[in-house]
Amino acid sequence: MKIVQRVEDAINPLNITKGSRIYCAGNAATPQVLLRQLAADPYIYNVEMLSVLLLGNVGNLFDPEVCKRITHRVIFNGPHSREAMNTGGASYQLIHLSDIGHQMREFIKPNVVLLSVAGPDSGGNFSYGTTVEGCKGAVDSVRENGGIIIAERNAKMPFVLGTTIHESEIAYLLDTDYNLPVSPVQKPDDLAKRIARIITELYVKNGSTLQYGIGEVPEAVTDAIIEKGVKDLGIHTELFADAMRKLVEKGIVTNKYLDFNFSTGSIFLAKDQAGYDWMSYNSSIQSRAADFTNYIPNIARLPKMLAINSAIGVDLHSNVWADSLNATRIYSGIGGQADFLRGSYLSKGGVPIIAMKSTTSKGESKIMMKCPEGITTSAIAADPVVIVTENGAFDPRGCNIAEHAVGIAFLAEEKCREKLLRYIYESKEYHKPQQALSGKPPKGFTPYKFVG
Repeated sequence: MKIVQRVEDAINPLNITKGSRIYCAGNAATPQVLLRQLAADPYIYNVEMLSVLLLGNVGNLFDPEVCKRITHRVIFNGPHSREAMNTGGASYQLIHLSDIGHQMREFIKPNVVLLSVAGPDSGGNFSYGTTVEGCKGAVDSVRENGGIIIAERNAKMPFVLGTTIHESEIAYLLDTDYNLPVSPVQKPDDLAKRIARIITELYVKNGSTLQYGIGEVPEAVTDAIIEKGVKDLGIHTELFADAMRKLVEKGIVTNKYLDFNFSTGSIFLAKDQAGYDWMSYNSSIQSRAADFTNYIPNIARLPKMLAINSAIGVDLHSNVWADSLNATRIYSGIGGQADFLRGSYLSKGGVPIIAMKSTTSKGESKIMMKCPEGITTSAIAADPVVIVTENGAFDPRGCNIAEHAVGIAFLAEEKCREKLLRYIYESKEYHKPQQALSGKPPKGFTPYKFVG
C-alpha cells in the first residue's frame, strides 16, 4: 500500500486506463475527493463506472461532457445522477442489492475499485466505513482477476466493525478530512404517525426482527415502538439509520433471538457527525455485504421478520413500484426492497409491509387503477405484501383479485376511493366484485379506527 499526498498520484490515466471498469462505494462512504479528480482528468476516458447512490460533493461527475468520457452504470439513482440518467447521459443497471456482489464477481468483473475507509486496526485491517453493499464483491473480483484498489481515508469516517479489507489489498491510500453526507430526518406529521400506529399495533411484537430505512414513517414507527413497550427486538437491515440507533440505545433492541448479539446492516447513515462517531468501534452494530444482509434465505431464517418499505405507488391488483415514475423516468433503483419483501414473508411470523401516504404532496393519489405501462415493479400481484396507508392496512393473504381491488381501494383517500370502488363495481374484469363489496370493512382490510 502506497500512501499518497496528492490525489493525482492515485487517480490518473496510468492507474485508470482506457477500457477500465470501475466500482465505486456510495452513500455516506462516497469517496468524494477521488471522484472529483476522476471527473476533472480529461485523459481518463472510455471507462465505465458502477455505483449505488453517490452522495456528497462529486464535482461535475455527471455533466454531459464528463459523461462522454465515463459511461455511468447507475445501480441506484440519486440527486447527482438523476438528470443524466433520465436524459440519456447515464444508464440504469438493473440489479437487486442482494445480487450486486455476485454480479461483480461473476459477470461484471471490475478492475478498479474506489473506496472510502477507516483504520487500520492493530491487524492491518481497514473498515469499509459506512458502506459495504457491493464493494466487497468488487474487491473480490480485483483479488481474483487482477486490478487496483484506491481508497481515501477520511478522518471523519467511523470504523464500523464487521467487514474489513487488509492493507495489503489497497494499492493507493489518500488521507482526507471532510464532513460525511448526512441523512435528512423529517419530523413525522399526523399521517405518518397514523401509519406508524397501524404498523406497530398490528405487527410489531416482542422478539420481532426489523428492517426499515429513513423517512417520516420509520421515525414515527420508532416512536410508536417505544410507546408500545415491546422488548427484545432484533435488527437485520439493509440500511441502518438514526431511528434504529434510538432503539439500540434504549435497550429495546437486544437481538436476543438472533444468531448474533449485534445489529447487522450493509449501509449506515446518520443525521450528524455525532451519529457517525457513535458507530465507530461500536460492538452493538456490524457491517456485512449486501449479498449477506439481503440474501433471501438469510432473511427467511430470522424470527418475526418485519420489513417496512415505501413505494411510489400501488395499483388495484397489488402491483407495487418504487424505483420509477414511468417506464423510463427512473427516480431511485431496485435496491433491496424485493429481497426483504420476499424474505420476510418466508420468515416464521414475518410480515412484508409497504407503508406510504395515500396521496403525494401535490394531492395525487398513490392508489391507482393500473400501474403505469412498462414500469418495473418491486412486488407483483401475487406477492402477499401488506399495504398500509393512513386509512388502514390491507393484508392480501387469502384474497382473490376482486377482493384485492376492493381492499386496496379502501386505502385511498375518500374521493379517490369512491371512484375506484365505482370502477370495480361496474367492471366486467372482476369475478363478482359485488360480493367483495358486501361487507364493511372488506376482506383483508383493517381500518385505522379499528386499530388498538
